[in-house]
Amino acid sequence: MDYQTVIDAATWAFIAKSESSYPPETASYSIDRQREIYDQMCRQFFQGYPLGVTAHDTQYGQVPCRVYPGAGPASVLYLHGGGFVVGGLASHDDVCAEIRARSGLSVVSADYRLSPEHLHPIAFDDACAVACALQGPLVLVGDSAGGNLAAATAHALRGTGVQILGQVLIYPALGGDVNAGSYLTNANAPMLTRQDVLFYKDIRHATSAPTNDPTVTPLCDPDFAGLPPTLAVSAQCDPLADDARLYAAKITAAGGQAHWTNAAGLVHGYLRARSTVPRAADSFTEIVDTIAAFANGLWPFQETP
Repeated sequence: MDYQTVIDAATWAFIAKSESSYPPETASYSIDRQREIYDQMCRQFFQGYPLGVTAHDTQYGQVPCRVYPGAGPASVLYLHGGGFVVGGLASHDDVCAEIRARSGLSVVSADYRLSPEHLHPIAFDDACAVACALQGPLVLVGDSAGGNLAAATAHALRGTGVQILGQVLIYPALGGDVNAGSYLTNANAPMLTRQDVLFYKDIRHATSAPTNDPTVTPLCDPDFAGLPPTLAVSAQCDPLADDARLYAAKITAAGGQAHWTNAAGLVHGYLRARSTVPRAADSFTEIVDTIAAFANGLWPFQETP
């Protein structure tokens, strides 16, 4: 892919700002150093809270969480990205605050435990524990690794009585074939490379990642029936782009409701560019509008089951 043509000037500026504190080789550093660098980058993009938004920390299912109180018919459970290795309540603090401000809904951000100190299924168990403690109605939202956890939680909690009204997966890592499709065409994409994906894929396992466990790779689940309405968003310039597309197609094939959006010219991690890159702003608007629609039991797209 010719990134010089596909990626616009505003997005290149975002990439440059990101790499000024989070260099492309960060995945090769020690875990402690990766966390330090990631936290520094997130602070660089932190925008504060919109007027009227507050937050407090508590626990759900014995998992530390940050709650952004709102109103409405459902709550949002947000699961942050970071390759299962970095990130936490601070890294996506302003993203969650803005979702709360623009949707009006209460948002709960889960501080699930990270690898490699806590191997699979700990992060997955934490995500499910929060969802079960909240009970619902819920809209599950996650980006990158958090998108994986959101999808895995939706699969695992089908039929349990936890009311999940929808899920919004933002450039999720869902276990696609790393030797095909976007993993090859975007192998050297800005912000996330195929080599980065391979590192993070195995780090939450004692050896290599299993290939047939839906709690690890939701795309391998043989049963896609009964899943909640889904928006799966990919970034065009991202090795993970095909995961969102394939996941949405599997839900549709199983008779469910799913919509795939491929955010043109955008790169992994573009949520942090939502105030400086028009394309990212447009995508974030679609994300928040869809969260609000799902919370109200609405399907905002034209596709039919």
